[in-house]
Amino acid sequence: MTQNNSVRVEIYDQAYNLRGTDPDYIFKLAEYVDLKIRTIAAQTATVDSLRLAVLAAINIADEFHVLKRKHEGTNGDLDQRAHSLASALDEVLAEGRRAAG
Repeated sequence: MTQNNSVRVEIYDQAYNLRGTDPDYIFKLAEYVDLKIRTIAAQTATVDSLRLAVLAAINIADEFHVLKRKHEGTNGDLDQRAHSLASALDEVLAEGRRAAG
């Protein structure tokens, strides 16, 4: 059984206690979110931390969906190539059977 440890992180000058099985991973995630919020804060006039958090979440969601589409496209290309290769192999095997028979 894995143990959930409580980790204290700071995101945009606010402390949070988060639980998880990998404290290093939690710290990395918190650092990433903090960096996103600070980057957006530097680029906008808003000081409302809730708005900044929502804008950061939208940016992170966009990054996720871009990577997801790219990954799905890669898998789709691989599936298409595998299907083409399997069809070509089936044709070669069928020709071999006709020639032998």
